[in-house]
Amino acid sequence: MKLRLIICAAMGAALALYLVMYVGWRAVFSAAFGIGWGGFTIFCLCSLGLFVLLGAAWYVLMPGPAGGAWVFVRARMVRDSVAEVLPLSQLGGIALGVRAAILQGVGSPLACAAMIVDVTTEMVAQIAYAALGVAILKARVAQSPTVASLTTACLAGLLLATVAAGLFLAVQRHGQRVTGKVSALLLRHAGQQFSAGVGAALAAIYRSPARVALSVALHFAAWLLSAVAVWLGFRLIGAQVTVVSVLAIESLVYAIRSAAVLIPNALGVQEAAYAFLAPLFGVGPELALAVSVLKRARDIAIGVPVLLMWQAAEGRQALARGPAAPE
Repeated sequence: MKLRLIICAAMGAALALYLVMYVGWRAVFSAAFGIGWGGFTIFCLCSLGLFVLLGAAWYVLMPGPAGGAWVFVRARMVRDSVAEVLPLSQLGGIALGVRAAILQGVGSPLACAAMIVDVTTEMVAQIAYAALGVAILKARVAQSPTVASLTTACLAGLLLATVAAGLFLAVQRHGQRVTGKVSALLLRHAGQQFSAGVGAALAAIYRSPARVALSVALHFAAWLLSAVAVWLGFRLIGAQVTVVSVLAIESLVYAIRSAAVLIPNALGVQEAAYAFLAPLFGVGPELALAVSVLKRARDIAIGVPVLLMWQAAEGRQALARGPAAPE
């Protein structure tokens, strides 16, 4: 598994480097550095605001008291920081996000169950977000064979994603054996009693459709806000582009990223998506790659302190437990 991740990461990094060199590294980094420290700080602060929505989307699923919304905001920050900074797939980020919630006092079965539902509601919101992007693509971009092929591929992907989301939801409601296995992947050494607890927590969450619908709505709002933050990044480096165009670009970039879920940090995939999609909306590839570089820098600027604080919390808990008793 580790060898596969290393190979995928190396291939992705090579693709990203090739794209930057092909477009022109001077133009890319000149545009990226043009944002300045003040602009980069604003860009990061806008992105930090997203975690409030994302944490709230997870928190509202709780069927009972679970420590407050900020517990889930912090856990979501750990989840995204792991996925974007460490050489792990997005699945690794999800697992460690659950661990961060448990570390803050959320029960293990409830944390796992809520994360499974949160991933589902985020998937549903992203399908709606991608559908909006495809509609903008069709309405705003001159139709050519390339655009027609892209639109067809996107529609096929949306159909597959909708079917996958439906199956995932059905498994959660009626397939406790499968959800037990998923829980075991999120937390190792989970026993049968733990799996039963996850099943009961899933049932409790789904007994309130309003909570699930609210989670979907919050995730959709977070997707829209993320596009606005990236639009601000484009404007700060001098790109003349509308919010609607950036919304379409971002929705399709993240749809492509989601398809490459097993590639660490979506290395190369994100850059290729930007370099291909942005010119369709009148944005030069050098500016698109500059924004991708800025997003990578933002993820590191936010993610590294988050991970250091998380590790400090892990260390404090380990010290509080004290040395293990001899068998």
